[in-house]
Amino acid sequence: MLNFNSILLSTEDLKKLSDFYRKVFEKDPDMEEDKYAGFLVGSAFFSIGEHDKVSGKNSNPDRILFNFETKDVKGEFERVKGLGAEVIREPYKMGEEDFWIATFADPDGNYFQLITPWDEMQK
Repeated sequence: MLNFNSILLSTEDLKKLSDFYRKVFEKDPDMEEDKYAGFLVGSAFFSIGEHDKVSGKNSNPDRILFNFETKDVKGEFERVKGLGAEVIREPYKMGEEDFWIATFADPDGNYFQLITPWDEMQK
C-alpha cells in the first residue's frame, strides 16, 4: 500500500509563493534551501521549488487542487481572504452532509481549497 508523502509545487518566484503560504499556514517553512521551501502540513510535506520551465500564472488551475482541512471553513476562509488570496468560490455546503468547501487561487494562480475534515463526516 502507498502512503502519500508530499507534493512539490513549481514556481518561477520561490520567495513570493513561499511568503504567501507562510501566511496561509501561519508558520515558517520547516525546510528552506537555495531554491526550495517546504512546510509540514498535517502528515504531508508541501514543498515549493523554483523550476526553469515554469513561468507566469498557471494556465490550467482546475487540473489539480490542493485541499487543506479545517474544522472552521468559514472562519479560515475570511482569514485567508484577508491575506489577499484570490477568491474562486465562497464557502458552500456540499450535499446533505455538513461538509463545507471554499476555493482560492494563490499568487501563481494554483487553486487550493479549504474543506471540512473527512473524519468529521464519519461521525
